[in-house]
Amino acid sequence: MTRATKGGISRRGFFMGVAAAAGALALPRGARAAWDAVSAVGTTEEDFVERHGMSLFGPLEMPPDFKHFPYVNPQAPKGGEFSQQIRQIGLNQNFSTFNTLNTYVLQGDGAAGMDATYDTLMSGSSDEPDALYGLVAQSVSRSRDGLVFRWRLRPQARFHDGSPLTAEDVAFSITILRDEGHPNLAQLLRQIESATALEPHLVEVRFVEGRTRDIPLTVAALPIFSKAYWEGRDFTASTLEPPLGSGPYRVGDFEVGRTISFQRVEDYWGADLPVNVGLINFDRIRYEYFRDRDVAFEAFKAGQFSYHEESVSRQWARGYDFPAFVEGRVVREDLPTAVPQGPQGWWYNTRLSKFSDKRIREALIYAFDFEWTNENIMFSSYARMHSFFENSDLKAEGPPSPEELALLEPFRAGLPDEVFGEAWTPPVSDGSGQDRALLRRASELLREAGCERRGSVLHLPSGEPFTIEFLDFASFLQPHTQPFQSNLGLLGIQATSRIVDPAQYERRMNDFDFEVTSRRFGASLTPGGSLRLVYGSEAAVTPGTANLSGVQDPAVDALIEVIANAQTREEVIHGGRALDRVLRAGRYMVPAWFKPADWLAYWDEYSRPETKPRYGTGVGTWWYDPEKAARARRR
Repeated sequence: MTRATKGGISRRGFFMGVAAAAGALALPRGARAAWDAVSAVGTTEEDFVERHGMSLFGPLEMPPDFKHFPYVNPQAPKGGEFSQQIRQIGLNQNFSTFNTLNTYVLQGDGAAGMDATYDTLMSGSSDEPDALYGLVAQSVSRSRDGLVFRWRLRPQARFHDGSPLTAEDVAFSITILRDEGHPNLAQLLRQIESATALEPHLVEVRFVEGRTRDIPLTVAALPIFSKAYWEGRDFTASTLEPPLGSGPYRVGDFEVGRTISFQRVEDYWGADLPVNVGLINFDRIRYEYFRDRDVAFEAFKAGQFSYHEESVSRQWARGYDFPAFVEGRVVREDLPTAVPQGPQGWWYNTRLSKFSDKRIREALIYAFDFEWTNENIMFSSYARMHSFFENSDLKAEGPPSPEELALLEPFRAGLPDEVFGEAWTPPVSDGSGQDRALLRRASELLREAGCERRGSVLHLPSGEPFTIEFLDFASFLQPHTQPFQSNLGLLGIQATSRIVDPAQYERRMNDFDFEVTSRRFGASLTPGGSLRLVYGSEAAVTPGTANLSGVQDPAVDALIEVIANAQTREEVIHGGRALDRVLRAGRYMVPAWFKPADWLAYWDEYSRPETKPRYGTGVGTWWYDPEKAARARRR
């Protein structure tokens, strides 16, 4: 179960090698405290003091005059190609196909890599989890109350057709994404009151009272579109005409649904900026699409693409015996990662009456034998997913701390007692594949919920036979799902799988038209308002958002706001742990597995800096090495 949720493939994700960021009381005061921390000369209460970067917590690591990030090679040569299978998705993208180059709206199946064609106001560092530095913007300033931000643009910024990139373009981009963009973006951007060009190179964004802590960083990382290009065009429509961009790459050759490439812009205006030095090293970046993982792996072995992030334990354990690997022309690495691991599992659609009772949802968890699956299918490569914030200090463990209790107590009447005790963890089986004790407990829970066994068929409290359809767009999880479904059959539940084409799958996900589906969600080093999109009550009734399970809980909503408006990282941690306890208690999914490491395999045609960034693989710092490539590609 390795698919990442909406919000994945991004320019930051490739060039920095980091995972995509996922993200009660609104505290503008907290936002002010976070801003004050970024001053290189100390805190200040003055209005609109211009600075070279912004951070949620703590001072910026890089000074105003920094030349490049410490984990890059500033003399990295340019050239060659980097190619990969699509591994993460964001907004309207899916893994198996594409039919539009407009990736910021709901319509269509978006192509991978389009982020690289657009610039943003600011860009991040792979050494800092919550900091941004100037890209199109040479500086950023804000009002004393934290509700007005201004970005001063670099006059040399240009679109690919040579036209200047101005504050009008920035204001247009922010506004149209708020008003017509994908629901996952539009919902976040409703915190924006207005975006206005004050001068040709000065844009002002006004936020509503009570805005979340991280929304200014979200705005600073939005793509910038050409206002002139989009005049007279429907922004919400699918298109195969490459939209005008200003980023380091432009769309090259593509074949709809199969492959798309991007060519480095030779005269890219921002190539020498500190945030770009040592990056953007490949002349060509190419993404390949496959509907079957085994076919994709065979294509990688044959050299059809050069970089592969392995996610199939069977292949990692037994598949690397082909000649190119044995001869050292293909290498692989098991890299531990400090990046948080988001939740993954089989998610229930709690909007349906059959899954409205938590006891039913918990019973199905007892039917999944992780220990057997891990040993017999996944070569004991994984750990069981317990938390919604694995590999992170937001993971709840043991009983709640006093700080967590202070956040949870106002909701005690509506929360189960377990929230105030030891953090819940899924059951551990005897590894037999059909643990009788766990299945017996599952039967008890189903009876307590009003289900009745008649012969070999379990009936819901409504009297209907209990059936479950597992919806997916590919069959690669069937070896894991089928034993689970077999155990459900022992409980009298008829469980079946339906594999649909990727486009239909995305439509059904957008409409919440499913019973159970598998999904892996990304995780942020500093979660914030984006958590609303995955767990917020409003998102549960908004088509196209990522709240697949339909979580609607006032305690969850309040804790998300605590996290989104925290004044310190410690407050984020306490809020995250409290939220983790409440979400675990909801039994919204059958927890699957995770591995706090990246499995990388690649044709040995690249070199890299000696220093790896703290977060992510650092693949965006690599460069093509012709001598190594000649050896790797010899026949």
